[in-house]
Amino acid sequence: MEKISTPLTEMLGIKYPMIIAPMFLVSNAAMLKAAIKSGVTAAVPALNYRTDKAFREAIVDIRSETDGPFGVNLIVNKSNIRMMEQLNTCVEMKVDFIITSLGSPRKVIELCKPAGVKVFCDVVDVHYAKKCEELGADAVIAVNKEAGGHAGPTPATELVPALVEACNIPVISAGGVGNGYQWKEKLELGAVGISMGSPFIATEEAGVSQDYKQACVDYGAKDIVMTTKLSGTPCTVINTPYMQEIGTNQNWLETFLNKNKKLKKFAKMLTAYKGMKMLEKAAMSATYKTVWCAGPSIEYVKSIRPIKAVVDEMVDQLTTSKVEVEK
Repeated sequence: MEKISTPLTEMLGIKYPMIIAPMFLVSNAAMLKAAIKSGVTAAVPALNYRTDKAFREAIVDIRSETDGPFGVNLIVNKSNIRMMEQLNTCVEMKVDFIITSLGSPRKVIELCKPAGVKVFCDVVDVHYAKKCEELGADAVIAVNKEAGGHAGPTPATELVPALVEACNIPVISAGGVGNGYQWKEKLELGAVGISMGSPFIATEEAGVSQDYKQACVDYGAKDIVMTTKLSGTPCTVINTPYMQEIGTNQNWLETFLNKNKKLKKFAKMLTAYKGMKMLEKAAMSATYKTVWCAGPSIEYVKSIRPIKAVVDEMVDQLTTSKVEVEK
């Protein structure tokens, strides 16, 4: 299939304007390699690696089998005490791009610009997008209401055009894509590409249990709920029987601690730690305590397949349309 040309494909040197979104616990080197070989790109959360040594080894592994671009997601708020170590490794090893989340990208941009590492910033509104642009971001990722994980409050149909109008840097849409037709819709809104995650949980390369993958086949958009129990920030999960049992809101003590100025930082760190451990246990093994992070786009997942099969089908759906997708 022919290349689809947009500012994102030109910036990164990829064939199709898609980033397989970084997903906590799910993303791994195998997924990044498969993405690159399929003509798209992907990013992995630095937090998916327990040590800097393991992180570096993964970067070397990806480069040993591919020559395409890939990225790393950094949580840039104070809850990530390893942020500077992770950032320095990214700069030293010259990953192609960094996606910043949940905080100011200032330090990331300051160190990445001289090294030639692109910086894409997750944003949920025009105000924050403009701040990122002023700091020197290369693109913004419009995290909309339909996104998985930490979703935004605004539908893509409103957020993407607003950012395109307000910003002079490219806008990538994140959320609400489960097939090639929805991919095309985001390009028509003015996005230069998409960041898509949840449908790739149910792929052969994903680093999670078969139960988690099968859940993305068996459940749909109506089964996605928002919870604050995992990180203190609203996050989308599958509404399993266990989630129904424990509820989606923080208890009174967690709420109190998160509102206390002196204790807020530590409360968020504790909530994030507990949430990460809860997700990790459910993602890697069969357990009654199932807490699976996913977005409403799992509605379009019908089976567990290789990443290439998912990308090829979506590209075919995108390119068979008569609508012009070049930007």
